[in-house]
Amino acid sequence: MTYRFSLDDVAFLTSSAGERALAGCGALPLTGASRIADVAAARRLAGERSAVVLETVLLRRRAVSKLDSAAGWLCTGDALQQASASPVARHRAARLSGRDVHDVTCSIGADLAELAKVARCCVGSDLDPVRLAMARHNCPGVALVRADALRPVTRDAVVVADPARRDDAGRRTWRPRDFVPPLDELARVYAGRDLVVKCSPGIDRAVVPWANEVELVSLDGQVREACLWAGDLATVSRRATVLRSDGTRWTITDEEPDDIEAAAPGEWIVDPDGAVVRAGLVRQYGARHGLWQLDERIAYLTGDRPPPGVRAFRVLEHGPFQEKALRALLRRHEVGRLEILVRGLDVDPDALRRRLKPRGPAEATVVLTRIGRSPHLFLCTAQRIPPA
Repeated sequence: MTYRFSLDDVAFLTSSAGERALAGCGALPLTGASRIADVAAARRLAGERSAVVLETVLLRRRAVSKLDSAAGWLCTGDALQQASASPVARHRAARLSGRDVHDVTCSIGADLAELAKVARCCVGSDLDPVRLAMARHNCPGVALVRADALRPVTRDAVVVADPARRDDAGRRTWRPRDFVPPLDELARVYAGRDLVVKCSPGIDRAVVPWANEVELVSLDGQVREACLWAGDLATVSRRATVLRSDGTRWTITDEEPDDIEAAAPGEWIVDPDGAVVRAGLVRQYGARHGLWQLDERIAYLTGDRPPPGVRAFRVLEHGPFQEKALRALLRRHEVGRLEILVRGLDVDPDALRRRLKPRGPAEATVVLTRIGRSPHLFLCTAQRIPPA
């Protein structure tokens, strides 16, 4: 059950007594085996506030992989789940450097903290008084106000919004009304202003016609968000941005050449980053790196030299896909550790692996896809290609 923070909780956590309790409980192991002893120790340190202190310590530990300086942050479980990872928030903020910016759904301040570093003037607002109090702690010195995102309290600033997803939406393809506030309402209220809206990667471009640019962003191989840019902020129609925790970054847009063809397999198979695939920029990515497609409707690329900094698959053998033939192929190569990648075919990788029962000392990747109307298999070895 999610702990419900109150304003009194925030006031305690930001007091000297709260800080001492957090420091003391921060040293506890907080494992299943130590639970009883940890709760007893927390009660000695924080008394009746032990529950909120323990919850905050646990949330800070979860936040370490997502937020910079997480050890000092205050957050709720729901707010942390929705918060942008710091590298993603930092990338978005960089495009707003030197501008006046108003984060109209600032929550606990994950985006606001990065915006405040680069904006000429920065304002945050939210309707939730608890999250706003946490943002005041997390983003000291930033102007904050309690306000409805659909009732403007600034005039000329760039508007940044991160609408919450409705709990009952239950879908991967999202509609404007599945968000709070609804996407189309945000667009209507802020028509004529530069607007930036973070939303789910599954958003359909057709349901947000007001978005002049849709940017898909991934971090360490996981697609994190679609960012909708409206007004003068948009510079292209489609963009994919790939971020790494080590600080490396690259981007590709629909303005790049896409003149590649589908042809016979090369020495390597390349599975483009998910942001590239979701942004519909596979052909542009292939053209940039001298690759071509196996099939014009499938996102796998192939070539004789893989791009730098990716995990690519060197082809050992390939041919029509039949389970019997694949089983024999694995036996011949003595493959016991098997990764199965599928695109364009109705195949369950886990169920297939159980049926194949691979045995042996070797490790391999099987890529299953469709070329034309025919299912095809590639037996490969996966390799991490060094950065350029």
